[in-house]
Amino acid sequence: MSKKEVIIEAAIKLFAQKSFKGASTAELSAMTHVAEGTIFYHFKTKEELLIKVLERIKEEILEEFQHYGTGDLPQSGLEKMEEAMGFYLYLAGKYEDRFLLLHRRYLYELAEVNSTCRQYLIDIYDCLVDIFEQAILAGQKDGTILDVPARKTALLLFTMVDGLVRFRNYNLYDSAALFPELISASRRMLGKERAT
Repeated sequence: MSKKEVIIEAAIKLFAQKSFKGASTAELSAMTHVAEGTIFYHFKTKEELLIKVLERIKEEILEEFQHYGTGDLPQSGLEKMEEAMGFYLYLAGKYEDRFLLLHRRYLYELAEVNSTCRQYLIDIYDCLVDIFEQAILAGQKDGTILDVPARKTALLLFTMVDGLVRFRNYNLYDSAALFPELISASRRMLGKERAT
């Protein structure tokens, strides 16, 4: 792994743990055993490093997205929605530091003034919400989901799942224990509650 890659990986962990504002380049230097001057050689500013971190997170999520749903078992749209919720929880577990970082307030403050940051955040969340929307559209086509506004409903369902991820990341509640209720609530929301 190149020094640049080592710096990005360490920055993900450090920014997730301490926040962007709370992390210093001196700490990053100590973590990576790379001189601060080398860090600034690769990334002119700490903010530029953060943008590269977001770029990496986006690439990783898109890579996972490419492999998502490649199974050959036929599924209803409702089953795809349930799988999408599970997929999001899987991603958040696999990339815990990345999702903890994505939930840091500073990113959204920066996105208000930095269009590149804003676009990366939009791209990251769009690819995830797209999975939910495609499942809803498939369910409407096969009759397992009622005619609801697909994008808005996808955003609402995504928000519910993302809330569970936040609970888990901040150790507030046992999010895994809430998953069955999430599935049940989503079925009611989509209008096709199944008898269990």
